[in-house]
Amino acid sequence: MKIPTYSELMRPILKCALKEPITRRSMTVAMADEYNLSQDERSQLLPSGSTTYIANRVGWAMTFLTKGKLIEKVAKSTYQATESAKAFLEKYPNGFTDKELKTIKGYAEAWQVNKNKRAAKEQTAVDSNDTPEDRIDGALTQVSEHLRSEIMEQLSQVDPFRFEQVVIDLLSAMGYGGSREEAAKVTQQSNDEGIDGVINEDRLGLDVIYVQAKRWQGNVGRKEIQSFVGALAGKQANKGVFITTSEFAETARRYAESVSQKVILIDGARLSELMIEHNVGVSTVRTIAIKRVDSDYFEDS
Repeated sequence: MKIPTYSELMRPILKCALKEPITRRSMTVAMADEYNLSQDERSQLLPSGSTTYIANRVGWAMTFLTKGKLIEKVAKSTYQATESAKAFLEKYPNGFTDKELKTIKGYAEAWQVNKNKRAAKEQTAVDSNDTPEDRIDGALTQVSEHLRSEIMEQLSQVDPFRFEQVVIDLLSAMGYGGSREEAAKVTQQSNDEGIDGVINEDRLGLDVIYVQAKRWQGNVGRKEIQSFVGALAGKQANKGVFITTSEFAETARRYAESVSQKVILIDGARLSELMIEHNVGVSTVRTIAIKRVDSDYFEDS
C-alpha cells in the first residue's frame, strides 16, 4: 500500500474533524488505519530521520486545512471542523488539493510569514509563470510556516516554568548576557511580583532586562501590560520584555508605547520566528546548496 500524500489525506481528516475533535497524533493513527498501512509503512522515516512519512503528511494536511479555515484549534493540540467545512466537503466529494483551497477567501494571505507586515509577493501561492527559484522560495515559506505551527504546538504543552526557561534561553541565544550560565536566570518562586525572569543586557551586567513570559489562550490586554509596567516600577527598572504565545490587543500595544519604560512586546508569531532564527528548540535536518554558473571562470584570462 502506498503511503498517501498530504492532498489525499485532507478530505478524510476533515471528515473526522466533523465528527469529533482531532489531534495530529490521533489522525496519524487514524489515517494509517484508514489506508491499511503495514507496520513498515507506518514506521518509515523521512530521509532526515526526524519523523515518519505518515506523521509528516498528516501534519501538512492539517496545516493546509487550518490555513483554509476548515479546521481550527480549540484546545492544546486539538482541532475541530469549522462551520464552512461541511459545505466544502459537499462541494468536492471526490477530494481536493491545494488548488481548491486557494479558492477560499483569505487562504493565500494566511500563508504570509508575518501577516500585514510582508508584501503579497511573499505569499506561497504560485502559478505556472513562476520560475523554479520562485517555487523554491514558496516551498521554503510553507516549510517555515509549518515549523512555526509545530513550535507553537510544543510551547502550548510545556509547563509554565519550562516556558519561562525557553524564553530565557532565547534571549541568551540572541546575545543578551553572553551565556545562559553567567548572565541569565529564571525566577523560581511562585510569588515573583509580576517578573518571570531577569537577564543581563550585556556581558558585564551593566543593566538588566526584566521578563514576563506567559502562555495565553486569548489576546493579552492592557491590564496585563499595566501590571507588568507596575512590576518594573517596583524594581526601579527601565526595560522589560513581555512574551506570550498568543497575541496582544491593540490597546495593550498602545499602552506599552506610551509608558516611560522601554517595554517590548513579543507575540506568538514573532516568538516562533526568533526561535527558528536563533536555533532554540529546532535543529537543521537538511541543507540544500543551489549553485549557478561562475561566468568569470569561463572568460579568457
